[in-house]
Amino acid sequence: MNRNQLEIFLRDHHREAFLWARQCCGFDGEMAKDVIQQTYLKILEGKARLKHDGNCKTWLFSVIRFTSIDELRKSGKSQSLDPEVEIIWEEQEPEPENYEGMVRRLPRMQQEVMLMVFYHEMTLEQCAAVMQLHIGTVRTHYDRGKKRLKEWIEKTRVTQ
Repeated sequence: MNRNQLEIFLRDHHREAFLWARQCCGFDGEMAKDVIQQTYLKILEGKARLKHDGNCKTWLFSVIRFTSIDELRKSGKSQSLDPEVEIIWEEQEPEPENYEGMVRRLPRMQQEVMLMVFYHEMTLEQCAAVMQLHIGTVRTHYDRGKKRLKEWIEKTRVTQ
């Protein structure tokens, strides 16, 4: 892909890329702007290259994801992978009709898979490529996330 095609591709996918960056940055819009800028610089300077003519969107999302992880680490906002965090989420009561809040309460990996599948219309195979995980692992996170969201939605409907 030459530079002109790359610039057109980035322009066409800018909104979706920003939304993904925002989601990867814990819904922090200002950090997402920084991540998008750094991602575009990496791509345009040739530091991040599409190695084969695969799915360009998957590649872009992957670059954004890893750039956001670096940015979160630098800012000291990296999330722990402590299993006790999930227990705390389980005890909280979900707010009625606040689906974004419900997705935010999912464990990080489940959250990323659910956002890519439902908000960015990606397949599980594409999610696996972005996250650099085995497809079986992504399917597990997808199934667990769906089940947890279903439980929370059903709870909010019962309490209404």
